[in-house]
Amino acid sequence: MSEKEPDPPSSDRRTLTKTLLGAGFGASAASFVYPAVQFMIPPEIGEAPVNEVVAGKVSEFGANVGRIFKFGSRPGIVVRTSSGEWRAYSAVCTHLNCTVQYDSDERYIWCACHNAKFDPDTGAVASGPPPRGLDKYDVNIRDDDVVVTRRA
Repeated sequence: MSEKEPDPPSSDRRTLTKTLLGAGFGASAASFVYPAVQFMIPPEIGEAPVNEVVAGKVSEFGANVGRIFKFGSRPGIVVRTSSGEWRAYSAVCTHLNCTVQYDSDERYIWCACHNAKFDPDTGAVASGPPPRGLDKYDVNIRDDDVVVTRRA
């Protein structure tokens, strides 16, 4: 009688072995690459909230004058009306985020992007496409400083 020869390994076992080895190498490579990528991409750090800024000196403002100032990372606008009252708003147009400016001749806060106009007394839309008025800030005078604060 002849001895029975052993069966050759089945292709199913080979496929399983190759799959397990490939998955092991892939997992090892990912465990090395992932921390390196996380190290190279810095995390986002939010800006500290700013609630109050000095927009300028009272002596620098005449009647019917507006000025852009930095309120955190965004621009703001402070206006001294012809009657001497102080108003402050976000200088970001509510239509397409363009920066607005004060037109002392027309006595409006004006957005050059689409010729929108805002009332300097209320911040409401006077004309143009913006969906709402400008965000309002409070203005306080401390000594000779014009202090603008975010509304609660």
